[in-house]
Amino acid sequence: MGLLKGLLRARKLLLVISVPLLLLPLPMLHSSSEAACAYVLIVTAVYWVSEAVPLGAAALVPAFLYPFFGVLRSSEVAAEYFKNTTLLLVGVICVAAAVEKWNLHKRIALRMVIMAGAKPGMLLLCFMCCTTLLSMWLSNTSTTAMVMPIVEAVLQELVSAEEEQLVASSAGTEDAEPISREVNNSQPSLELIFVSEDTTTTDSTSLMQNKNLNGVSTVTKPVKTAKHQSKKQPPSQEKPPVLSPSAKTQGVNKKYKSQHDQMICKGLSLSISYAATIGGLTTIIGTSTSLIFLEHFNNQYPAADVVNFGTWFLFSFPISLIMLVVSWFWMHWLFLGCNFKETCSLSKKNKTKREELSEKRIREEYEKLGAISYPEMVTGFFFILMTVLWFTREPGFVPGWDSFFEKKGYRTDATVSVFLGFLLFLIPAKKPCFGKKKDDPGEDKEPSLGMEPIITWKDFQKTMPWEIVILVGGGYALASGSKSSGLSTWIGHQMLTLSSLPPWAITLLACILVSIVTEFVSNPATITIFLPILCSLSETLHINPLYTLIPVTMCISFAVMLPVGNPPNAIVFSYGHCQIKDMVKAGLGVNIIGLVIVMVAINTWGVSLFHLDTFPAWAEVSNITDQA
Repeated sequence: MGLLKGLLRARKLLLVISVPLLLLPLPMLHSSSEAACAYVLIVTAVYWVSEAVPLGAAALVPAFLYPFFGVLRSSEVAAEYFKNTTLLLVGVICVAAAVEKWNLHKRIALRMVIMAGAKPGMLLLCFMCCTTLLSMWLSNTSTTAMVMPIVEAVLQELVSAEEEQLVASSAGTEDAEPISREVNNSQPSLELIFVSEDTTTTDSTSLMQNKNLNGVSTVTKPVKTAKHQSKKQPPSQEKPPVLSPSAKTQGVNKKYKSQHDQMICKGLSLSISYAATIGGLTTIIGTSTSLIFLEHFNNQYPAADVVNFGTWFLFSFPISLIMLVVSWFWMHWLFLGCNFKETCSLSKKNKTKREELSEKRIREEYEKLGAISYPEMVTGFFFILMTVLWFTREPGFVPGWDSFFEKKGYRTDATVSVFLGFLLFLIPAKKPCFGKKKDDPGEDKEPSLGMEPIITWKDFQKTMPWEIVILVGGGYALASGSKSSGLSTWIGHQMLTLSSLPPWAITLLACILVSIVTEFVSNPATITIFLPILCSLSETLHINPLYTLIPVTMCISFAVMLPVGNPPNAIVFSYGHCQIKDMVKAGLGVNIIGLVIVMVAINTWGVSLFHLDTFPAWAEVSNITDQA
């Protein structure tokens, strides 16, 4: 028994050692570049799927095995680990770090909640819209970690307000007063949620880098931070049970006053994860999968100048908008029922005491933020400026600002993001006075702030997902080796049996396959494995590669049925409001909704936008190069 337990504890180490040894006959018996490349690809894929080693570490396998087997030179492999997409990610993370540091996301979220009111249906729609908007520019994991504490505070206010209403209605005025004080005493714990939010965001950025998540690991650091913060409070305020999802799970039967409350908590929590996924689809920098697709596509087809920030947005924005609306109807029907008139009414006459108390508490939280600060204004300006410059670089239907330069093709979306990110390290966080005298001595309470920039290098380091950068580089290395060795061409020839199927059926089968695989395998690993195969398949069958690659890239993000599907799922699950069966039931509907909408989009406006009805010349050139 002891030996068995020891083997179980060392199963990952045994897998790391045994897999390369068991597969070693492949390159030894077949001394060809294709066999050696296949060996490296299989070993790396097994490491990614099993997560026997961290994803970033597994991505380094091609860096030493390709030179060892003579597939690629060491210098050639090294060049694949830092590409244009990496610079794009660096610039985006600079802006994201500024948004998180100065709580611009909290101001946006709370403001939208105030506009929506406390009606469950409108709250659901409001939080989904807010999460979708933030997730367009920030990582899905960071967005979920930002919004969930706000959602949890709102949910607690809804439940607490109902409890206060019930007790106040059954007791006299004299008894209602101490109850009100009891509710107020619980407010410091709500404040602790927001105090620990930055830590939650920072820790959740690392969650994006490692998919091996569960409820415990997701909230370990935020809980510790909350306890550390509470030591500075008076003893009467040192009880933050709302912060610990595990504690919430233990008291699940006690904290819900009715079945209706429990369904509201389930629906709101799950909707955050789904909305983050939907928002990530909208922009090319919204998810790591779309970044991997973009860089792989540009490397595979360098002559194809069809996919950029603008064209991707024009294609994906209608998809995200339709998915958002349909998913809201689905979540509302599943958890709140079909009484839309009652749950979505904006009339002040129909508001209950519970809803009025909740709205009052939310307004108080918003007022604590004070007036919008100078760093928030700078961050918001850079946020909007970066988006405008991305759109207007090469809009397609009119000449963009890139056409004003003599040499074309030198500037990309990465140029814009890195330039603006660099400026954030220079602009001071304190508003310049320009010679005005400081009459108010309170203006200079923090003299060090005058020299501190909007973001520091430490802020950038805390937010930058370096493991994702290495993982993406490993995918590029695998794709480069598959192309140079001829493995991708060989795989494409083996799939000629699919030539009897129509193109839409091939794309549908590929989307269904990756939707299933990505529930158990990380999204970056899934797309890295499938991209070279699908490129070869498309070239062999003379299908426009974008007709297959774009839907598959989007469907890989639909890992929404299990807590291990993606980090946002794990974060939401850790709060203890929903069970796995709830996630599977709701996630299956969202998955089907997304699959249907993506297939409709790629066969309608996608055809005219990317000219998918013809086999492009840039794909023919790549096919000839591979065969040569």
